Amino acid sequence: MPTPIDRLLECHWVVPVEPAGVVLEDHAIAIEGGRIRDVLPIDAARTRYAADEVVRLPHHAVTPGLVNAHTHAAMTLLRGVGDDLPLMRWLQERIWPLEGEFVSERFVYDGTRLAAHEMLRAGVTCCSDMYFFPEAAAAALRTVGMRCATGIIVIEFPSAYATDADDYLRKGLAMRDRFKDDPLVSFTLAPHAPYTVSDETFARVATLAEELDLPIHMHVHETADEIDKSLGQHGVRPLTRLERLNLVTERLVAVHAVHLDDAEIALLAQRGASVAHCPASNLKLASGIAPVAALAAAGVNVAIGTDGAASNNRLDLLEDMRLAALLAKGTSGDPAALPAAAALACATLNGARALGLDHAIGSIVVGKQADLCAFDLSQVETQPVFDTLSHLVYACSREHVTDVWVAGEPVVQMRQAVHRGRDLDLPEAMRAMGAWQNQIRQFLDAQRP
Repeated sequence: MPTPIDRLLECHWVVPVEPAGVVLEDHAIAIEGGRIRDVLPIDAARTRYAADEVVRLPHHAVTPGLVNAHTHAAMTLLRGVGDDLPLMRWLQERIWPLEGEFVSERFVYDGTRLAAHEMLRAGVTCCSDMYFFPEAAAAALRTVGMRCATGIIVIEFPSAYATDADDYLRKGLAMRDRFKDDPLVSFTLAPHAPYTVSDETFARVATLAEELDLPIHMHVHETADEIDKSLGQHGVRPLTRLERLNLVTERLVAVHAVHLDDAEIALLAQRGASVAHCPASNLKLASGIAPVAALAAAGVNVAIGTDGAASNNRLDLLEDMRLAALLAKGTSGDPAALPAAAALACATLNGARALGLDHAIGSIVVGKQADLCAFDLSQVETQPVFDTLSHLVYACSREHVTDVWVAGEPVVQMRQAVHRGRDLDLPEAMRAMGAWQNQIRQFLDAQRP
């Protein structure tokens, strides 16, 4: 008798990411209890399993759900407010004044909900988010059925969310306790950056990371100016300071990591640290280009993030994946640098590994959570298909994503976001965005001379 299961996805191609470079043709994915029960040829699956739902994907490649290794989701409400400015002017003249005026629990919830719709429709099933009011962000992401690694943000200066570093940590740890039983919510410790966090606070973060077994998610070496200021204030480059404070370990997710020398690359590799590469944001803010080819060659785990929509303008991890692959080739002079299979791993399994979630997500492996993404390759932009992996990295865009599942449940069907069997109210999210847009526009108009 066939074994009952929840769902059977019958796919033209399955791209499991593990083993690397493998593409399975005419294979099915059996899903039971939110997990991948089996991956096998379609004919064998039809004999072995009786599914409550059979999803036929005759023109599709199915991959693991994409993992956005770094974003500030709520900043979607600030998309386009400070374009064409370098990082520190962007922060000081636009972002920090706007955050001081508007950031609240409601702002974060509404901005994150809008971001979640955008990310899901681009195949992102999990994001690592770092922002104020992280509990509101986690609630918004869960509203649409998305998996999240929520940052327990730590910074020295006061905000509408917390008064000082101790208050940030206290509130973040209390939030972690409240979400501890939610299978789709995990956590990172998220000190903002070396230039905004003291040695004393970093020491506490290092201790908590060990006690709670949490990744440490932090902006590191994003700009040359950041390094110059660290040399002036501390006498060493930021990564050396972090090393002295016992923060450069396998837990570290160094976001951006643009300005690294050979010794720093070797240190990250030796310690098993990860890098969250944000190519579009780094280019747009003229921060530089991370040495991804060298990092990958050294064995550093390189993941990919979009950063926030305020600095990237798109929460499109597919675009950043393609850009990462092209930049690695262009900067190294090696067309074989970061090939398609490796680039896809950066956007899936490597992101999961950086967040300590690779036991559960990031590849299509029996026993893992069924976080999956289907790409329609029958469109004119993706024909003909000679190399499925190549197409996923170099030809596909978010418009080719048709269906997405998180823990085996559909969250996008036929390009429309759904949750628990019903259409999500995107118009409601758009109405909330419109109200914030009006307030922000009025504020910006008032600031102009």
